[in-house]
Amino acid sequence: MDAIFSLIVLGFLALVVLFVVLGVFGSIIRIVRDYERLVIFRLGRCIGEKGPGLVILLPFIDTAVKVDLREQFMEVPQQTAITKDNAPISVDFLIYWKVVDPQRSVLQVGNFAAASQGIATTTLRAVIGDITLDDVLAQRERINTVLRTKLDEVTERWGVKVTAVEIREIIPPRDVQEAMNRQLSAERTRRALIIEADGKRESAIAIAQGEKQAAILKAEGLKQSTILEAEGQKMAQALRAEGFRTALEEIYAAAKGVDTNTMTLQYLDALKALGASPSTKYIFPLEFTSLLKGGSLSISAGAPDGEKKA
Repeated sequence: MDAIFSLIVLGFLALVVLFVVLGVFGSIIRIVRDYERLVIFRLGRCIGEKGPGLVILLPFIDTAVKVDLREQFMEVPQQTAITKDNAPISVDFLIYWKVVDPQRSVLQVGNFAAASQGIATTTLRAVIGDITLDDVLAQRERINTVLRTKLDEVTERWGVKVTAVEIREIIPPRDVQEAMNRQLSAERTRRALIIEADGKRESAIAIAQGEKQAAILKAEGLKQSTILEAEGQKMAQALRAEGFRTALEEIYAAAKGVDTNTMTLQYLDALKALGASPSTKYIFPLEFTSLLKGGSLSISAGAPDGEKKA
């Protein structure tokens, strides 16, 4: 029984020794990742930073503080600030930062997150207090730049670099929100009216251009029609004149073939027709006398005494 108890005690002591040895080795041998650094304190005095890779510490003499070099972000909850025109607004934002000097980040500040948040809120109120509400709502990028610059000036002595500040939300007072909604509604109505007016103007211009083009086409058509009608009349007159000329030429050609006796008979027929008329005066062409050279012709004319002379 005593032997069993002794074995149990020895086993327990062996486990304790093992844990102690592992603890000692764990505190002596440290593996540091590429994005980490160890700030070494030897008997309370900082002797510098080590890493990355395998780092061996002196047991019970050296202590180490691990520092992450990756970019971090910190969320600052909503803060109430007063603008230059005395409008209270609520602002929340994010701060992006990274450690550039591990030794100073450990020696110069105890709680960087809390210190940064306090400086950020104070700086925010100072920046917002210098600009009006309209500028706060319209110039987020400018506010972000000013906040980042002022925070970076403070955190530089801590070995920390503020890389960016991003405002997530700005909440103006309720009455300002209502006024902004009314303004937005009025602006949309104005834009709708402008678009409608532009549409009507474009439509009127299109209609006027269409009517103008139609009038031009109608005038062109009337012009062409008049020209064609005039050309047709001209051609018709030319054809009629050509027909008259051809007829006269044929008559003249036929007349050239008529002999003197035939013409005499024609004149006699004409005189016969004249004699049947009630006229008392007659006009004879000179050519008629040449037809009568070969003989005499007695013609009775209606005289007052009833006799007709040749």
